[in-house]
Amino acid sequence: MLTAFPAVEAWAADPAADATPQHGTRTGRSGAQVLNAPHGAAVIQPARPADAGEAIIVTGTRETGKKARDSVAPIDIVSARQLAQTGQPTLREALGQLLPSLTLPTGGFDTGALTSAFSLRGLSPNETLVLVDGKRRHTTANLYADGGPQQGTTPVDIDMIPMAAIDHVEILRDGASAQYGSDAVAGVVNIILKTQDHGFNAQSITGITAAKDGFQQGVYLDGGAKLGARGFVHVSGDFVHEDHTFRSAPDLRTGTKINKLQGRPEQTRESVAVKAGYDLTDDIHAYALATYAHRHGEAFQNYRLPSSLATHPEYAAIYPNGYSPLETIDENDWEVTAGVKGVLLGWNWDLSSVYGRDYDAIGLKDSANFAVARDTGRTPTAIAAQGFNNAQWSNSFDLSRAFHLSGWPHSINVAGGATYRYESYSVGTGSPDSTYGSGSDALAGTNAGNAGNFNRDVVGGYVDIATHLLKNWQFDLAGRFEHYTDVGDTETGKLSTRYDAFKWLAFRATISNGFHAPTLAQEHYSSLTLSPTAARGLIAANSPGALANGAAALKPERSTNATGGVIVEPVKNLHVTVDVYQINLRDQILPGGNITGDAARSALKLNGFTLPEGSDQWTAASLSTNWFANVASTRTQGLDLTATYPTRLGDVGRIDWDVAINLNRTRLSHQADSATGKPLLSAQSIAYITTAYPRSKMIFGGRFTRGAWTVGVHEIRYGQTTSQLTYYTGAANTGSLSSTMFLPFRNTPKFITNLDITFRANRNWSFTLGANNLFDARPSRVPDGNRYLGVPQYYMSTSQLDMNGGYYYLRANLTL
Repeated sequence: MLTAFPAVEAWAADPAADATPQHGTRTGRSGAQVLNAPHGAAVIQPARPADAGEAIIVTGTRETGKKARDSVAPIDIVSARQLAQTGQPTLREALGQLLPSLTLPTGGFDTGALTSAFSLRGLSPNETLVLVDGKRRHTTANLYADGGPQQGTTPVDIDMIPMAAIDHVEILRDGASAQYGSDAVAGVVNIILKTQDHGFNAQSITGITAAKDGFQQGVYLDGGAKLGARGFVHVSGDFVHEDHTFRSAPDLRTGTKINKLQGRPEQTRESVAVKAGYDLTDDIHAYALATYAHRHGEAFQNYRLPSSLATHPEYAAIYPNGYSPLETIDENDWEVTAGVKGVLLGWNWDLSSVYGRDYDAIGLKDSANFAVARDTGRTPTAIAAQGFNNAQWSNSFDLSRAFHLSGWPHSINVAGGATYRYESYSVGTGSPDSTYGSGSDALAGTNAGNAGNFNRDVVGGYVDIATHLLKNWQFDLAGRFEHYTDVGDTETGKLSTRYDAFKWLAFRATISNGFHAPTLAQEHYSSLTLSPTAARGLIAANSPGALANGAAALKPERSTNATGGVIVEPVKNLHVTVDVYQINLRDQILPGGNITGDAARSALKLNGFTLPEGSDQWTAASLSTNWFANVASTRTQGLDLTATYPTRLGDVGRIDWDVAINLNRTRLSHQADSATGKPLLSAQSIAYITTAYPRSKMIFGGRFTRGAWTVGVHEIRYGQTTSQLTYYTGAANTGSLSSTMFLPFRNTPKFITNLDITFRANRNWSFTLGANNLFDARPSRVPDGNRYLGVPQYYMSTSQLDMNGGYYYLRANLTL
């Protein structure tokens, strides 16, 4: 976990600027100098020597050449070197160790475990907008259907972008819908890719958990070349493999750990990125980017006893010792960007088109369909169950110019633009073996009544004006209008200001409103997940089963954001930022209207689903279904603090100290009712959105450097989460006891220690030995009576400490 300097506001000195030598410079397209650092880190330096150590930002502002030091909103910058120093094989996990405002799920179930998600400021992953080189990135097609904070999300899967391609990441911790459109409620993550036109970098990360499972291997390669005298091309690629981890408690039916439900899925991912640019003239620059990734993943489902096959001799012969179905995903994700930009009559202009697509083929291994065996004699075990496709085509034209008016001593930066976006979402039917009878075991295939092709158009425009009211008083005003063909019009605005009272003290504040349009997946997704003694359905809000129970069309979520902060240097080189924030989110979209027993059976039947034989003997709470609805309004309040301080020890070396803290609390302010007057949310669902994220996350420590050696030690403290756990009944916890009564469960605060030791053998080679979560801390254990079949000893529907425990790794870097 954290072995790098936590990402802090980049107006401070670059924490990665240690004893590692630089490897030449060139002039970047923005006019800044780009120092090509080892390990693929490109540290952007403004051209003026007096500003050395500061970064030029492109996120949260439409001004050209804006320095992070002068930002009117809180923004973090994470370099490629910092990402590598974490020892994590994926971008999402690396960011989770560097940013206290960013949290990751404790774990995941079913196909939801096969897509990466993260959250900013304790809000749903859908509330964070992800950009690549400033352009909106397409989202995954794989919806997280299981209960928990991520339920109903189809986030951008940032792990499908090669880590080797990343120059740095800018994280705007503020609402920015007026600047970027839908989804920028909690903030914006802008992934900036490399543009070096020379050099070669290679990195290997090999690791294993303290439990001696979960072996990981990552290989990362990138290099650049010139395109004649006026252009460049940079090619990057990753290969990452992660083995299963196994964290299940003994299955109460067998007394053994044969049930492998709880643990990290196995996955193998290959990804590549090609980025190019060419100066057509002195004033016109053409650029292009293509990324492609393929992932194969497998997640275990609950173990089926041999006795469950007593009436199915065909499958009993195949699985004499019972079986554990595996849900699989084969995912192909790609995106292509092309554009031209330049300067004309003093205006900076940018015309671009981006097309992205994610296709997920969801299947099963080691499964069964008993109706097929009974009626045909065939015994399918590998089954194609579901197929999802999400595509996005974005086109934009942006203009900006700095004006100087007589009578006004400060420049006025005016920006504006127009966008057109086409979005489509497709749900494919499963194979006949997945839908025949009650469908394939563990995950029923998608039937024809729930499949289809869906799309919408989005058009919009924005204007942004930034200036100084006084020499030390900045002012930024933005407004945006968008029209969605399925949910109507949205208008958003943002007002930001900053006042620099002294060189060592500044104040900033922002007020804005934002929105998140319901995704096409939230409007049209359906599935049925089967366990040995339970079934859970998620049906489309406009489907017959949902409409018969009072469902209504989805509306956009809307937010009001307020942020205020102070930036201070109380003593020389001690840089401190403190920001407080409040986010009021209305009409939040989550599964609501949960129905159980016969009502759920009737709704599923109306949607074409058939339940397994014997399901009429289950407890009512063991059979449930729901649909997405605008269920609640919430208020999120919090505080972000960052501090850095270098200690120079003369010939002994240097220590870079750092602290980064996020305090966060979400409360329910309103809950919607169903058509029958009943609340749409249970106590368990309320906990998902109010207390499943940690109340605090703190990262603190330091990095000591002397000569060729660097030692980093950091502590991460995760605050408490509180959940409402299901009670189970029966000798083996086979039945849900109630859908209204739950056990309040506290997952107490946890500390983890991270240690890394780096040796730079020469200017080309460096080696790191590291431990993330050195002492193998784990989440709090769930009480025995609240584990289905006794298996899930850690509650995975939270976003606190990862359930996998300690992770130890060796990293090697080569730079040429």
